[in-house]
Amino acid sequence: MAHTDLPPTLWILKTGDALPPLRAVHGDFEDWIARGLAQNGNLPALPVRTLDARTTTPWPAMEGIAGVVVTGSPAMVTDREPWSERAAAWLAQLVDAQVPVLGLCYGHQLLAHALGGEVARHPGGLEIGTVAIQQMPAAEGDALFGDLPIEFAAHVVHEQSVRRLPPGAVALAANAHEAHHAFRVGPSAWGVQFHPEFSDGVMRDYVQCFAPSLRRTGVDADALQHQVQPTPHAGSLLARFAQLAAAHR
Repeated sequence: MAHTDLPPTLWILKTGDALPPLRAVHGDFEDWIARGLAQNGNLPALPVRTLDARTTTPWPAMEGIAGVVVTGSPAMVTDREPWSERAAAWLAQLVDAQVPVLGLCYGHQLLAHALGGEVARHPGGLEIGTVAIQQMPAAEGDALFGDLPIEFAAHVVHEQSVRRLPPGAVALAANAHEAHHAFRVGPSAWGVQFHPEFSDGVMRDYVQCFAPSLRRTGVDADALQHQVQPTPHAGSLLARFAQLAAAHR
């Protein structure tokens, strides 16, 4: 049976697991997102629950959904795993119903794929660490991005990206490496390639996990570690999304 007996809930759609060394220290993706949703004690009066996209069936009833945050994943959207394709179809239904959706990294790519965009390996390779991201003109007045500065720092780790936005999507943020660091489609669905849920510690540990392969390609992993910095503006998006989801209900 669908979850018809639950009050309107802010759902975290889990699409993978964090690397074991990170889980042991920091918890898993859904834990980081839940902390971000409650940042500064601003979480609205909404229960937060987690669905695992790989095993959940059926999806919650539409009236029980205040909003959905889609996690990152070590999986690749281009693998077209059956669970991922099923989740994509559900996301398309949510967007059509104007339910607030926020996709993070894999979730960002999955949302774009669900709505007719194109996802592929980035020709520039891996982007990892703390990077500067610039808002685009369309972000002015956006419900989620409108209060952020024109340039802000964000944590990233991705090899694939949204190479073509879905029809009707609006690009909101970019940098020299990634043209589609954020987009909005419709009035209440957003994808962000960066990770607002990452703490500084999580980002440093990701760089550490990737250090051997980075060094093999001539990248200075130690320098990337030193460049990790706080990302309060990027991190604020989760609490803002929670507020938007509460207002939607």
